[in-house]
Amino acid sequence: MNLFKNILNRQSSVAWVFILPAILGTFIFIIIPVICSFGLSFTKWDLLGEIQFVGLKNYIDLFNEPLFYKILVNTIVFALSTSVFGVIIPLILAFILNNKIRGSEFYKTAYFLPFITPMIVIGVVWEWIFDPNIGLLNNFLHLHINWLYDTHFAMPALIIVSVWKLIGYNMIIFLSSLTTINQSLFEAAKIDGANPFQMLMKITVPLLSPTIFFVVIITTISSFQVFDLIYLMTQGGPL
Repeated sequence: MNLFKNILNRQSSVAWVFILPAILGTFIFIIIPVICSFGLSFTKWDLLGEIQFVGLKNYIDLFNEPLFYKILVNTIVFALSTSVFGVIIPLILAFILNNKIRGSEFYKTAYFLPFITPMIVIGVVWEWIFDPNIGLLNNFLHLHINWLYDTHFAMPALIIVSVWKLIGYNMIIFLSSLTTINQSLFEAAKIDGANPFQMLMKITVPLLSPTIFFVVIITTISSFQVFDLIYLMTQGGPL
């Protein structure tokens, strides 16, 4: 019994050695800044002068500002649109590439590259693509649209770029989950006379539901946190 306890204690010690850096990193770089930021929201401070406690004044001013609600609606529209298309499109691509089509490895790499590309590079490149005068998109469509300077097209343009960047990462997650599904389930369904659509809805989608839920959550969170892409491409505009 003592030997068993010693082994458990030794294993616990080793586990804490590996877990401790992640816990410290989370505490130092996430938990403490969140608490400090929340505390600063009740103050007036320009980062140089003395901190002045103002209570709920900042929140009162915020909720009395009409522009706040416009920004809130825009943020929700952007986040929900990005989350929907950023999940559906990668899921469809994962189904296609999971069938071992020719050149699938090339397509996986090509779709994943935007995710690891720095945001500033993506912003600059897509600004050129959306340029109303020399942009590739307008030349290809034979149109003259001020994509990033028109209130009707700026939001769709930003959603397109955001979804384009997320496709590769979400697709890889879906592909990883698809490979874990037992193929004998599909063979049994074929024997029972199920068609591809029935196998998709009755086998694949239910077994992928935990992964779909995970991807929806992380995509939604990243969409609500977006700043650099919008600032680089439109500086928060137009209007």
